Amino acid sequence: MDKNECIALFHKELRQEAVTPGFRREETDHVVRHISKYNESGFILSSNVNESSAREVIRNELTYFGNLKQSFEWKVYSYDKPDNLTEILKQEGFTIDNPEALMVMKLSGSHPFLTNFDLHVVKEITDEQGIHDVIALEDAIWNGSHAELGERLWRDKQNNPDSLYIYGVYDDGQLVSAAWMYLENNSSFASLWGGSTLPGFRGNGYYSKLLAVRAQKAYEKGYSFLTVDASPMSKPILEKAGFNCLAYSYGCQSPTIPV
Repeated sequence: MDKNECIALFHKELRQEAVTPGFRREETDHVVRHISKYNESGFILSSNVNESSAREVIRNELTYFGNLKQSFEWKVYSYDKPDNLTEILKQEGFTIDNPEALMVMKLSGSHPFLTNFDLHVVKEITDEQGIHDVIALEDAIWNGSHAELGERLWRDKQNNPDSLYIYGVYDDGQLVSAAWMYLENNSSFASLWGGSTLPGFRGNGYYSKLLAVRAQKAYEKGYSFLTVDASPMSKPILEKAGFNCLAYSYGCQSPTIPV
């Protein structure tokens, strides 16, 4: 499968057709939107707009989500049209996050992730205390609250235990590195999230071990691809591991919507 074929499959399965636990999927002629069932932020994963229609569609979505009293993220990828969609969103009041690299790897039984890694230090996290540990780790690394993420992870783990897998590395009882993975229903892709390590514990290969344990689980469950939106820090590690960069993604955050 070449790059364009892989992008087309990703776009179809993880943007146009994706169904996210805890969200109500709605499809119009112009967008695929996901409305939170739990008063969290919603999101738009896919859009079909052009230079002449973009502003009207964006303003309609701002009104729609505003009526729901729900903020939202409009996810834009570098292959989306029009080419200046992020700039139009910015002009309409959205805040544009730093770009992340869309990285994808084809899973193969011969990959070192599936054969050569000693994973005895990696623990699967399945209980609420473990998720509290993950959120404490994220708060410490990124210097902000991730309470909403913790609520979502625990809810998804309870309601869809076979679609979410969370892993971590503990040192003397403290969680020092963590990551998780969603297995998308009716999809070829397993999506990777997290991958954070406390600064004092970096350089021990924990990021690669967390990649390997998730790759093994995804392969065991019959998934063909791993995908992750990677930061500049993670991108070179992923490239060395065999991931290819297909595009860049931009999280575009809506203006504050009064509650």
